[in-house]
Amino acid sequence: MPKYGLYSHIRANRIRSIVLIVGLFLLVYLMSFAGGIIAAVLVGGDAPLDHLIDSARGFFLPSLPVVTIGILIWLAIAWQIHQRMIDAMVSGHGVTRQQEPVLYNLLENLCISRGIPMPKLKVAEDPALNAFATGLNQKQYAITVTRGLMQHLDEPELEAVLGHELTHIRNGDVRMLVIALVIAGVVSFFGELVFRGLVRTDVRDPSRSSDDRKGGGAVAIMIALAIVAIAWLLSIVTRLLLSRTREYLADAGAVELTKNPSAMILALRKIEGRGELETATASVMEMCVDNPHSGFVDIFSTHPTIEKRVAAIVQTAGGHDPGPVPSLIRNKQLGDLVLEVPKLTDEPPPWGARGPWDHQPALGINPLPPWQWGPEGPRSWWARWRRS
Repeated sequence: MPKYGLYSHIRANRIRSIVLIVGLFLLVYLMSFAGGIIAAVLVGGDAPLDHLIDSARGFFLPSLPVVTIGILIWLAIAWQIHQRMIDAMVSGHGVTRQQEPVLYNLLENLCISRGIPMPKLKVAEDPALNAFATGLNQKQYAITVTRGLMQHLDEPELEAVLGHELTHIRNGDVRMLVIALVIAGVVSFFGELVFRGLVRTDVRDPSRSSDDRKGGGAVAIMIALAIVAIAWLLSIVTRLLLSRTREYLADAGAVELTKNPSAMILALRKIEGRGELETATASVMEMCVDNPHSGFVDIFSTHPTIEKRVAAIVQTAGGHDPGPVPSLIRNKQLGDLVLEVPKLTDEPPPWGARGPWDHQPALGINPLPPWQWGPEGPRSWWARWRRS
């Protein structure tokens, strides 16, 4: 039966996510079987292949309870410390309403409008333009915003980004992605164990005579390596699927929360190519609004391109796409990154409390004629000349 509407797609996406998480567990067991093959070769040497496979089953089946307990312990540790590890990695810290009133009020209003508990609000002291959500349950959920994002996005755009991350939490994306990353870490750990076991085997020792290498040991090793490679590749593809399929829904959820598609579009355009967190790992970058890391082909990218996401918003919700935002430059007076050119609008430039002479544009570029310049115009030049 065809599915219609945003919530139907969200429900179908959750079902697919559960299937993918179960698949990750199966990959861990597949890795365990590869380890059983290595153990069989260590014990049986260059025995016939069918004998080694039977021995591998004998090692694998008793290990299932141990592997399952190990996965659960790994998840329990991640449950407790993953947030602290991420905070230490990106220099994140919690903020209150008194410290960041604008950001705090924006998130609180979004939560009140939907009657959902407010997650913790954190700020990462990083000049990059990005944000991400973390947590495994309602008490742990947190939204982290970088300092650079706060400096370069206006309130509607910040609200759209917060709505994007809040949608990830509402849809259960954050919990699923964190669990997937943890299990993918288990897959990598088991893969390393298998390779260590391979190093210890002497099946491929060239000093052995050809008569000693007529069994199936070398073939068994090749099978184990193939299993490890396939499991590792599938774990990467699963993580990419969990990341990419959710960004479109999170963008749509942000538009639904804010009723402002143009703000979401402009926020994405400003973030585009400027979200690199230097101290974050690839796993953390997968949870961000945008991940500048890209594979050598599009299928290995963790996020859809900004172009595709913006096009999806325009097609489904409307809004205006201004195109790529000009590059950012360092403003010597403000000591901060600012847009290279001011945003062009049909409205006249805002004046200050005392008229046009009190006007000081936010971007450091004065669009007023010279006779209306404020503190950075002729009057300030004349005052400095008189003081000299």
